[in-house]
Amino acid sequence: MGKGQQSCFYVYLPQFTSLLYLVHGSLARAGKVKSQTPKVEAQEKKKTPKGRAKKRILYNRRFVNVTTLPGGKRRM
Repeated sequence: MGKGQQSCFYVYLPQFTSLLYLVHGSLARAGKVKSQTPKVEAQEKKKTPKGRAKKRILYNRRFVNVTTLPGGKRRM
């Protein structure tokens, strides 16, 4: 073995293969957080521009109204 290298080997034990897939808890708790989260109705939003109008907004955001950070980097 060279410097900084470690040797490792794996042993296949068929009696423990079912345990390999149970690392992150049982399936009985699946979806726990989502079911506990309170339901919030979706708010109505303004229609987003499509096509040419969207490209125009992106161009203005990226190249016209540019705010630079120290070091001359552009803020994204």
